[in-house]
Amino acid sequence: MPNHASTALVPFSEYLPARRKTAPRTDAPGADAYALSSGATRLENNAQVERYLPDILGRALARSWIDADFRAKFLQDPRGTLAAHRIELPPAIVMEVVTKGQTRPMVVVSERLKGSAQTRRLMYLQLVMVAGK
Repeated sequence: MPNHASTALVPFSEYLPARRKTAPRTDAPGADAYALSSGATRLENNAQVERYLPDILGRALARSWIDADFRAKFLQDPRGTLAAHRIELPPAIVMEVVTKGQTRPMVVVSERLKGSAQTRRLMYLQLVMVAGK
């Protein structure tokens, strides 16, 4: 019987994602190395938007820093860009990317109030560079 003893200081599992032997699928629409979500995502209400959208938009903002084509599409039509990456938002959610007067783009997410032209801001996101010691 062969000895599979490891010399690692910390035990690890052979089944960790980092040891995956096959590459992730890239043939699905919107799938790429910098995916905004792990699969098709449908946010159906404000609670889901407030819970999951900050992570998705954080990835989108980070990608916009390194991918000029993605940045141009995202600045022009943030909702359409998310839809191209299989992320569906409720119809009442309005997104706007603000660049004027900003050094970095800021995404403002609002909810269109029923029976009114007014909106209520749910959140805004902007990448912030932080360094620590």
